[in-house]
Amino acid sequence: MSRSGSTTRDRTRTRGRRPAERRGARVAPLPSRRPARRSAGQRRLLALAALLTVVAAVAWLLWLAPFLAVRTVQVDGVTTLSADQVRETAQVPDGEPLLRVDLGAIEERVARLPQVRDVQAARGWPDRIVVTVAERVPVAVVGEPGNRSLVDAEGVLFDTVTGEPPRGVVPLDVADPGPQDPATLAGLAAVRALPTGLREDVDGVAVPDPDAIELTMADGTVVRWGGPEESDVKGPVVVSLLERIAAGELEPAALIDVSAPDAVLLR
Repeated sequence: MSRSGSTTRDRTRTRGRRPAERRGARVAPLPSRRPARRSAGQRRLLALAALLTVVAAVAWLLWLAPFLAVRTVQVDGVTTLSADQVRETAQVPDGEPLLRVDLGAIEERVARLPQVRDVQAARGWPDRIVVTVAERVPVAVVGEPGNRSLVDAEGVLFDTVTGEPPRGVVPLDVADPGPQDPATLAGLAAVRALPTGLREDVDGVAVPDPDAIELTMADGTVVRWGGPEESDVKGPVVVSLLERIAAGELEPAALIDVSAPDAVLLR
């Protein structure tokens, strides 16, 4: 024990204490070394900014980028038309960014070609426009030799022929051919009811009246069809009768009347 009355142990304890503890002061904690976390609102703003940046980049790529522009116009489905005819009519601007190409305008222009029944235009990434054409199929031909027009199943006159019409295309004699003419539609109904092979044996179809259709075969036989009603029944009846006549089961007839298919007359 020293003269001051403190023991060696007391002096040792006093020397080991920190100054603040000796004075009775509270020790302030050290500031955290971790950065303060961003609030949820800040995180949302950052995510939105990143999304807008991506959207802007994609929009630039699609709308303005030269490497996503038209380099080729592909034409599908043509048979009588040439691909170059369709391309010339489509007027697709070369080098135009694909996203800026007006597909509807292309379809409208190509649809003006008389031979086109339907058309669809589409983008073929990364550098093509694809034009798919469905052409009209001729069923009959109208007019005088040297100035005749092909007619499709809907009665539309869509092309001219100066020589012989395609095989299976039947000469149709009507006063005012067209898609709104009842006689034209009646005659086409009769032609379409015949199989393609038999159409080649038809020399002509005369329709002075929609209810008075007559077919003249290559051998001179006349088929009195009547009106367009029940054409789906009359067609097979005519085929069967002609086959039986050819086989010798029935006597040749100059006139086959199927205007009432359940009461056929041969004369």
